Amino acid sequence: MREAIALARGNIRKGGGPFAAIIVKDGKEIARTGNTVTLSNDPTAHAEVNAIREACRRLGTFNLEGCEIYSSCEPCPMCLSAIYWAGISRIYISASRSDAADAGFDDQFLYDEIVKPFRDRRIPVKVLVPDEGKEPFADWKEYDQRVEY
Repeated sequence: MREAIALARGNIRKGGGPFAAIIVKDGKEIARTGNTVTLSNDPTAHAEVNAIREACRRLGTFNLEGCEIYSSCEPCPMCLSAIYWAGISRIYISASRSDAADAGFDDQFLYDEIVKPFRDRRIPVKVLVPDEGKEPFADWKEYDQRVEY
């Protein structure tokens, strides 16, 4: 964890955000990254997402089962979702989301927003052609060469 914290602190001096993540498998480091949102002009380039992308690339898989992630801070909703989708087995954190909020990184509105009905969300959601929208899923169910994930 101290390595992730040091990486987060160093990331600030590189022009990135104060976040870092390290992914480990079987005691061996697979990926180590900082937050590069401002450096890459990519709002999804959080440390955890960057680390997941790098670990998947290095391991040649989209499934990180058996891996552990050391995140300098409690993951935001996007990163937490990515960690679950990647199948990471354990999360270690140091700072909390309230620590991040105190520094201006407040994600509470996302935690609140996601449980609201579409009509009540800050960004309007309108469902269009819902029957047609189901067609790709019907195709997926019938496709005999699909790779489950």
